[in-house]
Amino acid sequence: MPGPEPVHGQCVHKVARDAVDPRRLYARNHHGVYRSDDDGDSWTSIAEGLPSDFGFVMLTHPRQAGTLWVLPLVADGERIPPGGQLAVHRSADAGGTWTALSEGLPGGHYNAVLRDAACVDTAAQVGVYLGTRAGDVYPSRDEGTTFTQVVDRLPDILSLRAAVVTS
Repeated sequence: MPGPEPVHGQCVHKVARDAVDPRRLYARNHHGVYRSDDDGDSWTSIAEGLPSDFGFVMLTHPRQAGTLWVLPLVADGERIPPGGQLAVHRSADAGGTWTALSEGLPGGHYNAVLRDAACVDTAAQVGVYLGTRAGDVYPSRDEGTTFTQVVDRLPDILSLRAAVVTS
């Protein structure tokens, strides 16, 4: 990762591989959002345009190169969405630019989405799914543009998986 190597390694939060370009990786660590175009030999920050470079979630589109989603959090101690607004940030250009998406997600929300509590499916229009530490589950059927709450007040959502079922 960029910068001097820490004494005891790096706190990697999540790594995701681009589904189309297998040499491209995306990573989150304690203070950064990065892209590697060479299987991890070198890394470039892609945090510009995000409200925070801290968070746990890193998702990639199953068929579209350069499309990814992150959920920024306020770092160190609070670990809540910036401004209390749960939002997904999507990039369609490998982290060059970001679009904040929060339609259907709660404001006044002070709970995190942990690294394995978000996922995508493989539907024609990819679904994005979030589970929060407050026990809420929010799916999106339109690649994160809009969300709907489908359940609330479960225990902390630590892991979430989705699948497309056809008959």
